[in-house]
Amino acid sequence: MATFDVLMPVKNGLPYLREAIDSIRRQTWTDWRMFLVDHGSTDGSLDVAFRAAEADKRIVVVQCPAGHGFSRLLNDGLARCDARYVLRQDADDVSLPHRMQVLAAAFEADPGIVLLGSQGHVIDGAGRDTGRFGMPLAPERIAALSFFRIPVLHPAAAMRLDRLVHLGATYGHDFVKAVPDAERLEVSGLAEDYFLFGQLALVARCRNVRERLLQFRWHDNNISSRKHVEQTRVAIAISRYLARTFALLKDVPAFDPAPMCNHGYRLVDIRGRDRFDREFDTLRDSLSRGLGASAALDAELDFRRCFVRRQSAAMMGRYLRHAARRGTDRSEWYTVKSWLLHRSGVAGRASGAPALVAID
Repeated sequence: MATFDVLMPVKNGLPYLREAIDSIRRQTWTDWRMFLVDHGSTDGSLDVAFRAAEADKRIVVVQCPAGHGFSRLLNDGLARCDARYVLRQDADDVSLPHRMQVLAAAFEADPGIVLLGSQGHVIDGAGRDTGRFGMPLAPERIAALSFFRIPVLHPAAAMRLDRLVHLGATYGHDFVKAVPDAERLEVSGLAEDYFLFGQLALVARCRNVRERLLQFRWHDNNISSRKHVEQTRVAIAISRYLARTFALLKDVPAFDPAPMCNHGYRLVDIRGRDRFDREFDTLRDSLSRGLGASAALDAELDFRRCFVRRQSAAMMGRYLRHAARRGTDRSEWYTVKSWLLHRSGVAGRASGAPALVAID
């Protein structure tokens, strides 16, 4: 049994797959096994995978039918794991050489942690550094943030396997089971990571380390780029479901997090509305009762308050006051900036980002 089982799905990932595999083989922590789970590749990726397995016996190639949903694909891989920790990586990303070393030390230092992520770099299709991604550190902040966006970046994540098994936690399924059976949500793909991590944040300790351990590749073939609208709609449905689950678990009033969500660092456009005072008040009261008072929750609510009024001047004023009190966070600024560009009518041209998604 290895310390880490690496779960790397691939479908037609030929341009980047070899570099992704090599980044695991170059880890300073050598006690690992990798499951390369192929999802019906037709571009030569499977050949690369088999050659890598021949060169390194720690690599195992698993072939799954192309018709499997992504949640099922990941669960098939997860069922094969028996290591202490499951490490995720996508077939177009790059782990920095000390990634496992840092995560192993963090898990050992805090035995209660179930889900662990990191900070990282953003690179383009050519491997050029284009920016950074930042994620919250403290478990208390992650618990609050999880209603509004994914709290740990999926390809940067590692999970303690025995705790996942104890919780019955898998991709795409409601393992908390607070919602009645007939009304439970299932997520076959697009945001299966958010559904899993959001539930973990409700019932377990999750955090991100300070170190930058991953190069996250952003290019035109990313799911988040190609299926932005569909993915955002699924993510909003998950946010609402997590809020419902939380309200049932904690016996607090139900609330709608959708107006305050920033999936992909972008707000959704709630048709016909630009004020959400009542929604925020209920959300604030329920989270305060259910999570308990903390500086982390105060900081999260202070940012979400920026979206109570969607007029550009009001939002910008609230954000500037928030930033003066709490400091500037890149993801928070991107969210506000994207809305201001949307309101100005130049969002797509100026930012290169897709148009905002409208929901009811």
